[in-house]
Amino acid sequence: MNNKVIAIVGPTAVGKTDLSITLAKQFNGEVINGDSMQVYKGMDIGTAKITEEETEGIPHHLIDILEPTDAYSAADFKRLCLEKIEDIQSRGKLPIIVGGSGLYIQSVLYGYDFPETKRDAQKTKELEDILQEKGIEYLYEQLKINDPEQAKDIHPNNTRRVIRALEIYHSTGKTKSQYLQEQQQHVSHKLDAFIIGLEMEREQLYKRINQRVDLMLAQGLLDEVGSLIEQGVSEENTAFKAIGYKELLSFLQKDIDFDEAIFLLKRNSRRFAKRQYTWFKNKMDVHWFDVTNRRKNIQQEILHQTAGFLQDI
Repeated sequence: MNNKVIAIVGPTAVGKTDLSITLAKQFNGEVINGDSMQVYKGMDIGTAKITEEETEGIPHHLIDILEPTDAYSAADFKRLCLEKIEDIQSRGKLPIIVGGSGLYIQSVLYGYDFPETKRDAQKTKELEDILQEKGIEYLYEQLKINDPEQAKDIHPNNTRRVIRALEIYHSTGKTKSQYLQEQQQHVSHKLDAFIIGLEMEREQLYKRINQRVDLMLAQGLLDEVGSLIEQGVSEENTAFKAIGYKELLSFLQKDIDFDEAIFLLKRNSRRFAKRQYTWFKNKMDVHWFDVTNRRKNIQQEILHQTAGFLQDI
């Protein structure tokens, strides 16, 4: 099978997991998680993590590998994912990357090199002092002024990332966004990837997202968030930036009432799905398949095209 890789991308709740199992069974594959939050232990319900029964015996990688207090980045994913791809291929099997974290998957398939800027301890200390004196709101406003693109991607309460982005700007004179833009992207010479994208009529997708949120709540998402808090996970940790967790954390901290938390959870999930579409459509060469109403022939078409790709050596 040489260096071939399959990737399944698309918005949340569109059906990527089910398709990955079908492809893995059909083409002797193993699944690599491409979701930025399913790496964390104890975050099962809110991330829609696949259960052992749902795997149907298919090996899954990069799931439950970190504590929720650990940091995890796209650069970490790239390193770990490439290791898994090499291991899976060495055993004559097909790697299938599945997820909705666009930058993560893009970094692997398009040979993305992340900027490595050394930390400026003095500047970090100065920014931390400003944080204590003036609060995160002030620092976030500075970020919006100096690097508006990063401000869009960083949650206002994520002090670690806000400080890091400002540190890069003040230390180098370049924004983090400029560093990212300067990276030359090229399709990796090591990987031959077929990227499958699942899309769905927006109204139906949004209905599925709302239903998924209701199901997560019924399955005990609020208790899951409470358990993370008991373990010492806080809003400063990467894990609590996840949709579903940050909204219910605000409720448990009595910042908002329960109805508002659920409203925000559903709204943020829908907005995230829209951002996922935009990312994959603009930044990656994806073969799109419309799975609205689960047309009977669509899975056969995906299987047919995948088989053609795998035979094209």
